[in-house]
Amino acid sequence: MLVHLSIRDIVLIERLDLALGEGLSVLTGETGAGKSILLDALSLALGGRGDGGLVRHGAKQGEVIAVFDLPAGLGVRALLDENGFDDDGDVILRRVQNADGRTRGFINDRPASVALMRQVGQALVEIHGQHDDRALVDPEAHRTLLDQYGGLEREAAAVAGAHAAWRSTEQELRAHRARVEAAAREADYIRATVEELSDLAPIAGEEDELAERRQIMMRSEKIVTDVNDAHEELSGSASPIPPLAGLLKRLDRKRDQLPGLLDPTIERLDVALDALSDAQMALQEALRSLEFDPRALEETEERLFALRAAGRKFSVPVDALPELTAKMIGDLADLDAGEERLARLEAELAEKRTLFDRAAAALSEQRQEAARLLEAAVMAELPDLKLDRAAFLVEMASDPDRPSAAGIDTVEFYVCTNPGTRAGAMMKVASGGELSRFLLALKVALADRGSAPTLVFDEIDTGVGGAVADAIGRRLARLAGTVQVLAVTHAPQVAARAATHLLISKAAADAGEDRVATRVAPIGATGRREEIARMLAGETVTDEARAAAERLIGAGA
Repeated sequence: MLVHLSIRDIVLIERLDLALGEGLSVLTGETGAGKSILLDALSLALGGRGDGGLVRHGAKQGEVIAVFDLPAGLGVRALLDENGFDDDGDVILRRVQNADGRTRGFINDRPASVALMRQVGQALVEIHGQHDDRALVDPEAHRTLLDQYGGLEREAAAVAGAHAAWRSTEQELRAHRARVEAAAREADYIRATVEELSDLAPIAGEEDELAERRQIMMRSEKIVTDVNDAHEELSGSASPIPPLAGLLKRLDRKRDQLPGLLDPTIERLDVALDALSDAQMALQEALRSLEFDPRALEETEERLFALRAAGRKFSVPVDALPELTAKMIGDLADLDAGEERLARLEAELAEKRTLFDRAAAALSEQRQEAARLLEAAVMAELPDLKLDRAAFLVEMASDPDRPSAAGIDTVEFYVCTNPGTRAGAMMKVASGGELSRFLLALKVALADRGSAPTLVFDEIDTGVGGAVADAIGRRLARLAGTVQVLAVTHAPQVAARAATHLLISKAAADAGEDRVATRVAPIGATGRREEIARMLAGETVTDEARAAAERLIGAGA
């Protein structure tokens, strides 16, 4: 329910705050007072096209804020939640229009795209007029409206689900068939590759591990060679230890013959021999620590080189060989078990297609019944709207060979305005006034199904009067029992049935200024009688017009 419209610096409106209550609200006033400006401002808030010409002369920007107090469970709340907007009860649409043509949009005080604002706006408000785009004349929406009228939303959702399951299986079958056919074309290559890769059994990360192990072994081999050489020098045939040990013995036998003279030499030779012996033992320990199997290096190199050769052969990095192995094994499995799985998928596809066909056919029959009921409901409204010679038709075609998620039906609302003429799409056949009345009749028939919570009718009574205008007023009042309705009208019969009467006027903005401003204000009982009397009598309001206005108001109560 639209509860508040705030407008700043839009064309002739400097500042306007407008509250709309429940039921039927009417907006009346002299021609040129600015009713179209008000609707343009509302359209801007609902995501309509921006225009720098909407900004009031002298202002840099204008702003429109529309606040909606919505009941729980309305679909627009789910839409806001899907797009990350908080739901704190009210839905606030704010649009800022700059004089240079740029616009900015906000939903609940957060920046929003114009596309999202338009989507939310269409869910909240429908504007019906002779020159506006209307959902009811869009053939794309007619099938959904028919489903809503017939209460077939659950059946339509089931058909959509069956269609999705069928198409998903069809896609799976197509992909599997392509894999099997590709595998069959390369069967010998795949089998040879699987055998070769299975024998190789590559492991992820193995290349780096082998390369590092090889480097360690190669470094160890070089070190062992040097240590062996050192050990050979100390322990081999050329070792200095035996000659030094013999020399030490000879000098030690001569020690007594030369008291004190050879002692320092003998002591140093003894220390040297101990050090050489310790070095010899340390080299032996080092050789034991560095012992490795030369075959291990050879095997490591063979494995590493085999992996790299396989990578080059199959044009993949070595680390991708395990993945390639798994893929090839899978392709071989598809090849081996492909026909069996193809048969299963084909049977499953046929079963799901049958389920869809049955659900779509059943939905089509229900739509046919709903179409006849909707035709009757709309036709019942036409005589009072002076369309008693016209006809409303739900043109429905079913083609099982052209299925979609919506079933097998195409639906479009047709009208015939005169007997003997060919029925056609509403927008092509009906004139402006006729179209508005057809839409009103359709809206009444759909009153509690598929309607936005707020409906705006812009001068749908143009060109009619008397009984037709009264019939329009009664139907708008009936609509207002289920949704909020705002009607811009020149018909006193429509205005007399309003729960809220708003008067739009244009006057000097301030005393002594040449510029004018548009104002909108609710009027009470006396003002309402005067306004309806003006609508009846014209410029000069007579007592007879006032009395007639009283009778209209009494009849509409």
